[in-house]
Amino acid sequence: MPSILIRNPIVISQNANRDIFRSDVLIEGDRISGIGNNLEGDDVIDGSHGILLPGLINTHTHVAMTHLRGHLDDISLSEFLERTFKLDAERSEDGIYNSSVIGMLEMIDSGVTSFLDLYYSEDIIERAVKATGIRGFLSWVTLDQEYTTQKGNPLDNARSFVSSEPATGLSSRSVGVQGVYVAGDETYVGAKEIADRHKTILHSHLSETREEVYNHVRKTGKRPVEFLDSIGVLGDRFIAAHAAFVTLNEVRILSRNKTKVSWNPISNAKLATGGICPVPEMLEEGVTVAVGTDSSGSNNSLSLLESMKFGGITVNNSRWDPTVMTAQKILDAGTIGGAETLGRSDLGRIEVGKTADLILIDTRHPGLMNIDETNAVSGLVYSANSSNVDSVIINGRILKRNHKLLSRFDDLKRGDFLR
Repeated sequence: MPSILIRNPIVISQNANRDIFRSDVLIEGDRISGIGNNLEGDDVIDGSHGILLPGLINTHTHVAMTHLRGHLDDISLSEFLERTFKLDAERSEDGIYNSSVIGMLEMIDSGVTSFLDLYYSEDIIERAVKATGIRGFLSWVTLDQEYTTQKGNPLDNARSFVSSEPATGLSSRSVGVQGVYVAGDETYVGAKEIADRHKTILHSHLSETREEVYNHVRKTGKRPVEFLDSIGVLGDRFIAAHAAFVTLNEVRILSRNKTKVSWNPISNAKLATGGICPVPEMLEEGVTVAVGTDSSGSNNSLSLLESMKFGGITVNNSRWDPTVMTAQKILDAGTIGGAETLGRSDLGRIEVGKTADLILIDTRHPGLMNIDETNAVSGLVYSANSSNVDSVIINGRILKRNHKLLSRFDDLKRGDFLR
């Protein structure tokens, strides 16, 4: 594989000191092999007009639901879930695959290099990971048998999926749970046993709505976080999506268990759940917080840049304080926080030896022309959007260059992914 040299970009390193500097960055194979001046490489990308940063990490989505974009708008969450479960029961393998490809291309196009998925049929989604070249962390969703649309037993399906070898080196297999509203303690404990046996992620929706929380209190006498703690399910490989309705006591429970949180601000707001994830308290208590888009059904976009900006300013607005979530904290959640959440210390930073998942932002756009080393982070978080993503490199392979995806899958037709 020829080496890749990114010539003279502004580098947002996201290293321990959060250093920002101009430098060449050399990639050999799937690793960053050099950072410095006057480096040489086989394939040169001119970065002098841009900002280089670690690839963005989307820690919660359902990529096979990309076909639902625009079909679930302006409805309540309960109706959203009812329609979604019905549509899921009618899906074909081709529909799942093609919808996943489209969602993955959208993520690559917008600078997302890794994503964490929660769905059934992750074996089909894994084929799309291989085809597109994105990095996929795939959690097979489980729930109680009485609620599932899956063929067979969800826990058996997840066990079979996790037990077999991934189809591509860019895939990581794991197990998930839909949520306490359709999964009892036997399902959660069974899912944790699978995750523990194979040392994988355990990914679940958690405390997304008031209705979920209050119904669970009426049913068990405990809030969802308290309940999962009581049955021994939480832990350092547990990733909780949403956590918009948690108390400070629950935040401390998450911290004590080293449980990670995927913050999904646009999805929560679009569905009008009324909850805002208490990210400042989580960070204060040492909880690792990352960012997720959720699905195209509840967000309509898989752009992490959008979710980062919206999430940060929403939290600040709710606290009447624009300094609570700074641009640096927001960027940390989209990069380093994502890497820590997924247990991948090789991602999320630009340092020699780290995996080469990188994106280049084009500052020639009128909205970014005043961005330099002094304001690169705030410019990126508050001003950049998906159209500014010039180039994307995943695992040392260029997947987007000069604003053009190198794989477009033009043979996919609109109707091929609707079911």
